[in-house]
Amino acid sequence: MTDKIVNAFKQDIEAITLIPSSGGRFEITVDGELVFSKLMEKRFPEYEEIQPHIQNRVS
Repeated sequence: MTDKIVNAFKQDIEAITLIPSSGGRFEITVDGELVFSKLMEKRFPEYEEIQPHIQNRVS
């Protein structure tokens, strides 16, 4: 997913930060706003779920 985000938005984003975690945690935030939580959804996200959140911020 990181590759897709970087390829799609490389001209628009300043940084991507990966923070190692434990306990099944996988969260995606955009400009400090939580847009996906594996703990809450009980699954990993699809790129198509995350892409609109990023697009809205860079548009």
